[in-house]
Amino acid sequence: MRNSTWRKSSYSGANSECVEVRIVAGVIELRESDEGDVIVRTTAPNFAALLQGAKAGEFDRLATSRA
Repeated sequence: MRNSTWRKSSYSGANSECVEVRIVAGVIELRESDEGDVIVRTTAPNFAALLQGAKAGEFDRLATSRA
């Protein structure tokens, strides 16, 4: 990602229920497409760790938990 255009996963459908990501001044920003005013900022190493954890199923139990 070389520019600051929001991008979403190719696995996301046409609806607005997806996570979008972009890089601005070396900082990675994430947001939900339907909540565009809430932006989470992180570093590339922290984002990589998040992706690795998600791929490994580290957060699967949170998807079935009740808040």
